[in-house]
Amino acid sequence: MSAGFLLIHARPSRSWTMLLSWSLFVAGIAMYFYVSHARHRDNPEDRVMPTVAQMARGMYDAALKPAEDDEQQAQEGSLARQFFASMLWKDTKATSRRFFYSMLLLVPAVLLGLHMGLFPYIGVFCLRFVLFFDKIIALSLLPILFIAFGIDELAKIMLIVIGVTPTIILDTFNLTRGVPAEQTVKAFTLGAGDFDVAYRVVLKQIAPRVLNSIRLNLKSVMLFLFAGEMIASTDGLAYRIALLRRHMGMDVIIPYVLWVALLLFLVDQAMRLVNRKLHPWFQET
Repeated sequence: MSAGFLLIHARPSRSWTMLLSWSLFVAGIAMYFYVSHARHRDNPEDRVMPTVAQMARGMYDAALKPAEDDEQQAQEGSLARQFFASMLWKDTKATSRRFFYSMLLLVPAVLLGLHMGLFPYIGVFCLRFVLFFDKIIALSLLPILFIAFGIDELAKIMLIVIGVTPTIILDTFNLTRGVPAEQTVKAFTLGAGDFDVAYRVVLKQIAPRVLNSIRLNLKSVMLFLFAGEMIASTDGLAYRIALLRRHMGMDVIIPYVLWVALLLFLVDQAMRLVNRKLHPWFQET
């Protein structure tokens, strides 16, 4: 890296790229170790910032032992059998199920935004309502959802859909309107019909950016999912975090938070890989 490393045209070398990209991680971990050590030196019973050994022990119990509210299950068998009967697997499976159901329900939102952008009557009919609905705070609807749908799975999934769907609809609408009119006119001159233009011309062009928009909204999806699980649920990652908070179980809460971040990171990377494979010409990150 040259002396002018702060200039616009500076290009870090491979070694500098590796070093700088991990430096904040190292600094954050080192700071945690330092503060945790200092707190435990002053108070060996401190539970706010557990040591690495305490977190490892807590995560081991979560990954290989059933939840306390479950019936006592045998602790014998292979590690895989113990893991699939564990608290961590139970919570991860419940949250993942709600998450992927909600993601599937975003597909109609993409199609609605596409039709709103291409078909004027559909746009006039829906746009103002979606713009207004987008300004409603989804969490304020939580009591209504619980009254209307109960406290089971449907209410939590609907909270995610209501919270994220308007954003996806409007983003798809704007991307559709951004497609040059010359391309649709050219498609019509070549004999394409309305739905040919919609699905074979416009949708194919905006699909990578729509996938990118959904990928960037993964955090919002999990935010609404966690809100629903923390308020009314008997399983799930957020439910377990809320339950452990009452007992100051930071030795499990912190690993759970990191586990959620890892899962979201893997989903994000998978969506980026799929986008790159399906649309190799798409270069945005």
